[in-house]
Formats: sequence, structure tokens, C-alpha cells
Amino acid sequence: MRRLAHANLRAPEAMIERLRHFYIDVVGPREGPRPAFRSGSRGHWLYAGDTDVLHLTITPPGDASPAPTGHLNHLAFACADLAATRARLDAAGLAYEVDEVDELNQVQLFLTDPCGLNIELNFLR
Repeated sequence: MRRLAHANLRAPEAMIERLRHFYIDVVGPREGPRPAFRSGSRGHWLYAGDTDVLHLTITPPGDASPAPTGHLNHLAFACADLAATRARLDAAGLAYEVDEVDELNQVQLFLTDPCGLNIELNFLR
């Protein structure tokens, strides 16, 4: 294996729209190109720089049940501009916890996305 390619969140269209706005407006990736799939799959791809890191897939009608995630605990993103991110979180009224990791020279913010997934945002000091 060379690297993690992307994470995928799959949900009904209304939840995908909430997630899309959450990630773009709060976490900071940008929406970018998504290929047309022969399967007819619909959704959005979110990019960090030139890399698609988060795929948001709309479930077909009648398929609203979340898949079991097993022991998946959280997604972590390397981020920039701690002050601006905290300002966006505060403005959106989102609760988050802060931890500082001296060994890594890092500040971590922990929050939950609209579908209940734990999110870790990492910032170099």
C-alpha cells in the first residue's frame, strides 16, 4: 500500500448536503471535480489541495440506513490557520475540544460532524 486514497461518507441527499456545507464551510476543503460513474452514483468530491480526500455519496432512494462502521473512531485532517478555523467553529456555534501535543508541536481540535462522526483537526504551532 502507498497511502490512504480517500474517506467516503454515504447518506441520503439531505444529510449529504449538510455534510458538504459542514466540511467546506467549517473544515475547509474545496469541492472539486467528480467523475461520472457508470453506476449512476451521485455525490461530491472534496479536495485538500489537488487531492480528493473526502467523497460524499448520495444513497439511492429507499436506502437510508447507515452502514455499520465497526470500530472506526474518527477522521483526522492536517489543517492550517488555527485562529480562522476556531472563529468559523465559534461563529457556527459548534462545540469542540482542544488538546495540545507538545512532542508534535501541534494543536488538535476535536468535534463531531452532522452525521455523528468524530473529526480531528490538526494544526502545527
